[in-house]
Amino acid sequence: VGPVLWCDINGSMLDVGEARAETLGYRSGVTWVEGDAQALPFPDNSFDCYTIAFGIRNVVRVEEALAEAYRVLKPGGRFLCLEFSKVTTPGLDSLYDFYSFQVIPPMGKVIAGDWDSYQYLVESIRQFPDQESFAKMIRGAGFRFVEYENLSFGVAAIHSELILLDSLLQEICASLRDNG
Repeated sequence: VGPVLWCDINGSMLDVGEARAETLGYRSGVTWVEGDAQALPFPDNSFDCYTIAFGIRNVVRVEEALAEAYRVLKPGGRFLCLEFSKVTTPGLDSLYDFYSFQVIPPMGKVIAGDWDSYQYLVESIRQFPDQESFAKMIRGAGFRFVEYENLSFGVAAIHSELILLDSLLQEICASLRDNG
């Protein structure tokens, strides 16, 4: 495994992450960068892997963040996104909605003293596109071979893509053009 770069728009979150990483013994090989997913401060084709977990639904312009992910990935690179999604089992979806709106915010108030953040959480999950719609958004950013896997009956899903031959062929053709 090569070096890891952690990027977040919130400097305070980076500080917390860095402190936790150090506590767990990760003192080298990790770089912490404050940056916006919609305008990443990295050159094209910089990374072998781009991951985002439970964060893309908080991005204001998701399409821009996906286009940036595509831009910074190298040909042969891997995109992975773990995000809350839509429950796919009839009956369970209603139970999950009840739990989300009637249990999570009150529990947040009792445990963390914060109803509003947990209310926002469940509302943002419901406003985020379903699995197939999000896969179409990823394809719209240039990714071609998008797949997703539901976890816990669709409570969350992992969307993934491997930038394969198409990008690699484009790079080879551009290199051939440039070199005569």
